[in-house]
Amino acid sequence: MADYDYDVLVIGAGPGGYVAAIRAAQLGLKTACAEGRETLGGTCLNVGCIPSKAMLHASEYFEAAAGGAMAAMGIKVKPELDLGAMHGQRIDAVKGLTGGIEYLFKKNKVDWLKGYAQFASKDTVEVAGKAYRAKNIIIATGSSVTPLPGVEVDNDKQIIVDSTGALELAKVPAHMVVIGGGVIGLELGSVWRRLGAKVTVVEFLDQILPGMDGDVRKEANKIFKKQGMDFKLKTKVTSATVKGKKAVLTLEPAAGGDAETLEADVVLVSIGRRPNTDGLALDKAGIAVNQRGQIETDHDFSTQVPGIWAIGDVIPGPMLAHKAEDEGIACAENIAGLTGIVNHDVIPSVVYTWPEIAGVGLTEEQAKEKGEVKVGKFPMLANSRAKTNHEPDGFVKVIADAKSDRVLGVWCIASVAGTMIAQAAQAMEFGATSEDIAYTCHAHPTHSEAIKEAAMAVTGKPIHI
Repeated sequence: MADYDYDVLVIGAGPGGYVAAIRAAQLGLKTACAEGRETLGGTCLNVGCIPSKAMLHASEYFEAAAGGAMAAMGIKVKPELDLGAMHGQRIDAVKGLTGGIEYLFKKNKVDWLKGYAQFASKDTVEVAGKAYRAKNIIIATGSSVTPLPGVEVDNDKQIIVDSTGALELAKVPAHMVVIGGGVIGLELGSVWRRLGAKVTVVEFLDQILPGMDGDVRKEANKIFKKQGMDFKLKTKVTSATVKGKKAVLTLEPAAGGDAETLEADVVLVSIGRRPNTDGLALDKAGIAVNQRGQIETDHDFSTQVPGIWAIGDVIPGPMLAHKAEDEGIACAENIAGLTGIVNHDVIPSVVYTWPEIAGVGLTEEQAKEKGEVKVGKFPMLANSRAKTNHEPDGFVKVIADAKSDRVLGVWCIASVAGTMIAQAAQAMEFGATSEDIAYTCHAHPTHSEAIKEAAMAVTGKPIHI
C-alpha cells in the first residue's frame, strides 16, 4: 500500500460516485473522491433530480389550490404565488441533502479531493495541481446537457436556457417553448405551466417520451393536452435568435417542408444529455470512448485498462441516478473482492409530472419482438383510492410471456406511479409471474390495487371492471 495514496479514488461525487466512495470505505478500503463543485451530489442533487422535484411538488400544491383538486373536494382558496419563497424551499432542500453527503463522507472517512480530476497515467490523477496515485480509479463523472446546433443557451439572460437555467427563472414566463418531449422537458414544462405559463413542446419524433411504452406515450400526450400543454410533434428547431426580451425560433417539419417562426419569452433546450468524458485526459490512461462518447465496460464495470472502472452516465445504459447508485455499490464490491451485480433488465424509470409516469422492463413493442405475450390493463378510473382522490387519469399495464406467464414489463400512469413501480421491479427481480402478483393480497383502498387488477387482467379476470 505504500506505493499508493488510496485503494480507491472516485472521480465525481454524483449519485454513482459518492455512493461508490461510501461503499468502498465501508468495505475497509482507503478511499477518496474528487469533485470540483462547491457541494457534493453532482447534477442530481444540485441542479437536477432534487431541485426539480422541489419545484414540481410546490407547483402541484399551487395548482391544486388555484381551482384544481381542492375545489373538487370543497376547499376554495385563492392562492398567491411567492416565487422567491418557492425558490427558497428548493435551495434549502438542496443545501440539506448535499450537506448530508459531506457528513457521510466524514463519517465513513472518505477524503474529498476538491477540484476537477484528470488522468496523468493509468494509476494517477491530478486534482488542483496535486497528483494522487490509486490502486483503483472509478470514473463517475456523469453527464451534461446536449447542445442543439443553432440554439445558444445563456442561462444568465433567462431567455434561452437549459434545465439548470429553467430552475432559476426569476418570473413566470408568459410563453415557454420546450425543445424536446422527453422526461426533463415535460417535468420542467409542467412546473411553469402550473404557475401560469403557456407551454409549447416541440418534439422531433411523432410522439413524446421516446423509449417508453406506446400506450403510455399516447395516453400521456392526451393528459398533458387536457392540462393545457401544446405540442408540435414531428417538428425540428433549426435556429433561435434573441430579440429584445423574446426568443424567435425557426421550426421546420422533421420530414422537410416550409419553415415557420415561433416567439417565446423563455426557451428550454432539453434534447438529452451526453457523457462527461471530455477533460479527463483519458488518453493518458489508455481509455478510449465509443461513438457516443461513452466508456465501455465489462459486466463488473471494469474498463479495458486494469484498475480503472466506470459507472453511471459515462457508460452505456439509461442515464438515471438510481442506476448509477446501484452500479456504484456493485463496482465497489467488485473491487473489494465481493460479487457486485446490477440487473440492467430491471431498472425502473419515472416521469414526475402529474400524474406520474413509470415503467420497468420491456415495453409491449419490445416484448412482442421477442415472442408471444399476454397483456393486462386496468384504468385508474376504476381504482377506488384514485377515484376518491379525484385522480382518474392513467392506467396500469402488465406485460407477461404468453407461455411462462413471467412478467416482462410493467407500465403505469398514476398520481403515485413512481412509488407503485417499486413493487413491480421487485416482483420482476424475483422472476414473478402475473399470477404471483394477482394472488398477492394488496391493501384496500390503495392505488397499488391497480397493479393487482392489471395482473388479473392478463388472464382476463379483473374484478372491478
